[in-house]
Amino acid sequence: MVQLIRSGTAAMALAAMVLTAGTMAGFAQTPQVAFNGLRQDPTLPVNVTADQLKVNQSDGTAVFSGHVIVGQGKMRLTAPLVRVEYDKTAGGDNGRISKLFASGGVTLNTGTEAAEAKDAVYAVNVGTMVLTGDVLLTQGQNAMSGQKLMIDLTQGTGQMDGRVQTVFQPKSNP
Repeated sequence: MVQLIRSGTAAMALAAMVLTAGTMAGFAQTPQVAFNGLRQDPTLPVNVTADQLKVNQSDGTAVFSGHVIVGQGKMRLTAPLVRVEYDKTAGGDNGRISKLFASGGVTLNTGTEAAEAKDAVYAVNVGTMVLTGDVLLTQGQNAMSGQKLMIDLTQGTGQMDGRVQTVFQPKSNP
């Protein structure tokens, strides 16, 4: 699917589709869409599983490496490497996560929506996630690609930037 979206022929087909679909034209100009499947309660516990863990008490960080899986509610984020920053304002010793930095190829999945990118930063304390580098988002049969995807997990909204391309599958009539 990624190769199809990035090919010149696909880009021309996408441009024609967006221009002819009146309701899609506004969406293409302002790529802010509903991500109801990515709506998440940031106060839910965060579970991390990995092959290895290195903790640095002095700077309040932990590095998880090797097949890292981060789970929160129905959301799953996987990556080869995840660095965790703990909230220093909360005393630092209570284990409250402030931010997660995932790198090396990131996959985000909720069961209804999925995204892939090179890197991701999840600000747990405010409920936002930013995916960067060759981002591909799929929502059912629809797909969107760009260079940066910003998601407000508490509101279930997001915005894609950086040469956005979309593929929308029309609903079939019975």
